[in-house]
Amino acid sequence: MSTAQAPGAPGASGAAEPPGTPVAPEASAKGLRSGSVGLLGTVALGLASVAPAYSIAVTLGFVTLVAGDLAPAALLVGFVPILLTAFAFRELNRSMPDCGTTFVWGTRAFSPYLGWLSGGWVVQVCTVIAMTALAQVASAYLLDVVGLDAFTDDTWAVAGTGVLILALVTVIAYRGISIAAGIQYFLLGLQLAALLTFGIAAFAQHGEATGALSPSLSWLNPLGFDGWGVFAQAVLLCLYIYWGWDALITVNEETKDSANTPGKAAVISTVVLLATYLFTAYAAISYAGVGTDALGLGNEDNAADVVATLAPGLVGSGLAAVLKLSVAISAVAALLTCGVSTSRGTLSMAAHGAAPARFGRIHPRYATPGFGTAFFGIAAALALVVLSALSGHFLGDAIGSVGLLIAFYYAITGYACVWYFRRDLRDGPRELLFKGVLPLIGATMMLAAFGRSAYDMWQPDYGHTSMFGVGGVFLLGIGSILLGVVVMLAYRPRARRFFASGRTEVARVTVTEDALAG
Repeated sequence: MSTAQAPGAPGASGAAEPPGTPVAPEASAKGLRSGSVGLLGTVALGLASVAPAYSIAVTLGFVTLVAGDLAPAALLVGFVPILLTAFAFRELNRSMPDCGTTFVWGTRAFSPYLGWLSGGWVVQVCTVIAMTALAQVASAYLLDVVGLDAFTDDTWAVAGTGVLILALVTVIAYRGISIAAGIQYFLLGLQLAALLTFGIAAFAQHGEATGALSPSLSWLNPLGFDGWGVFAQAVLLCLYIYWGWDALITVNEETKDSANTPGKAAVISTVVLLATYLFTAYAAISYAGVGTDALGLGNEDNAADVVATLAPGLVGSGLAAVLKLSVAISAVAALLTCGVSTSRGTLSMAAHGAAPARFGRIHPRYATPGFGTAFFGIAAALALVVLSALSGHFLGDAIGSVGLLIAFYYAITGYACVWYFRRDLRDGPRELLFKGVLPLIGATMMLAAFGRSAYDMWQPDYGHTSMFGVGGVFLLGIGSILLGVVVMLAYRPRARRFFASGRTEVARVTVTEDALAG
């Protein structure tokens, strides 16, 4: 690991580092295999980590319950802060391509405490909670597809199958990023083909179902929401439907042209997701409508599974089974990418002295963070079992809590971009726009959605569960952040150097391009 320090990094003098200096970690700094994945593979990993078929299947119904036929507007508005945050990720990655992403960027821009909490703890907890929901959905769909639908209502049958799925994807992630990327090509292609088939069938049979609506541009009107609370709730749900693309940034040290490829892939993947989601949402709403009975997307019985509800009537039982399989595969693909990305985040933390050294161990043959990969696979399995024991219907609450956590760490990332590059903003229109204005707007939108949603989630009737008179979504989301503060303070004595001089320690594992060349 290099001990060279980027010029201007805060050192003994305590001077603030000048922003905008391109830096890149040494190819072997953390032991990862550099140059393993190109632009197409990185985009595939980003899209697969979002799990488009799974995400639209389990989220569109909840968005429609809140927004009605304005669900496409919610998808569009929810995309705006995601895209603006993607620009922040792109600019920060170009300057500091580190697999720790927000952990490193928050530390460099603000402090080791905020970097550890927002980019370390929150991201990891967010991913583990999401993995439990992914495993549950993949399990239920697979049981249904193979003819064991009688077990889909059995909490422990679903949880047990989910644990087996987690074990499988953990082994694949353990074997290496190039293997994972190759598998993702196939899985992603199947998902997109399934959603295209679903959408075409829905448009072709428009008007045949009770409550069908004629497609209208008014569905995209962001001013049509009935109050700020409804607007914020819908947008927060949509953050979950887009979330995951940033996992591709965590493999930046393993991509070709690590300073530019992940940033390009982030923007490309978010745009592809927007087009896919709008097409599917328009198709589903025009076919089934937003009524509260029968197939209507406003029917609470349909909210958790739009594809399973509409597919049989659209394409018949045979193709419906294929569509259900695509959702299961989508969830498995996202699990695989979670297994890849999460372990690399803690790898960076360990390399910077912010996490136990064992998380920084690289497998000598597969060049992967083996311990971290196995750890998070086991953590997700345990979380699945615990949450299943607490409530058999935690999926909706898990989605809501993850949306809250996403808004938190995306907001920190956007503000980190603005603050880190603050001295670059006068260098020209491009710097002002992409390093300042756009990330600032995106971060502020994220923070506003976080604050309003946290306020609403406090109520015990918010979501499906509650404890001590407080909504379960609030407890999962805000409780995770508060628990992170406690864990951070408890761990601080074991990481004195990082918390005392974290900005300097983080800077020391990066070197300037000139230094590399010289």
